[in-house]
Amino acid sequence: MTDSVTDSVTDLVTGSAPPPEGPPAGPPAGTEGPAEPSVRQPAPADPAPGKQLTSWLCGLVRARQTGQLADLRRPAAVTRARLDAAEFAPSEETRPVFEHVAFLFARYHAGRLDPSPGAGDIGAALRRIGSGEGRGPANPGAVRLLDRVVASRRVPWRHLQHVIERARSCDTVPPSWAVLAEDLAGWSGRGRPVQYRWARSFYTPTFTPDTRTLVPGSRGTEADPIGDSK
Repeated sequence: MTDSVTDSVTDLVTGSAPPPEGPPAGPPAGTEGPAEPSVRQPAPADPAPGKQLTSWLCGLVRARQTGQLADLRRPAAVTRARLDAAEFAPSEETRPVFEHVAFLFARYHAGRLDPSPGAGDIGAALRRIGSGEGRGPANPGAVRLLDRVVASRRVPWRHLQHVIERARSCDTVPPSWAVLAEDLAGWSGRGRPVQYRWARSFYTPTFTPDTRTLVPGSRGTEADPIGDSK
């Protein structure tokens, strides 16, 4: 008994005693640092349907999917490519719009190796049509096309195809396909705002349709939207 007590005391003095059982001691109570806040990153917003359609169409050109692009150029045929394009539409009512925009995209890109997402609306695209000094408002053909497009109460598919064919033949930048899909989906809006914006983009180069404002220094003025008299 004495020898056991003596050995225990010796181990404690020399430090050879085994460590006590149990979890390791943490920092003294009350000294822990503040907990890291849990920050939840917001989920990225999905692109607008028109942008999704444009991304898919441009991907077909990059991947050299000539068969699908050829199918899109046959609007009367019910093909898988046509139905795939319509799937990007936000509603059943706008499916025909997305199908036709895909058709116009395929027409413009026939024989082209590099995709173009386009820029601006139809008015801006028409302003680029022509050659030299005879572009846009200075080009009688472009003026006639604009007049026919904005005068139509229904979506003027035939005239829009002429616009795209002219842009292709003149090798100018086409309209933004995403903007075109959005504009045509709202073609029948009260006051005909789409037609009005297209006319302004054509005649007033400093007009910015996205903000409905004019660049400072512009000579243009705000006006009432085109009426429903036509």
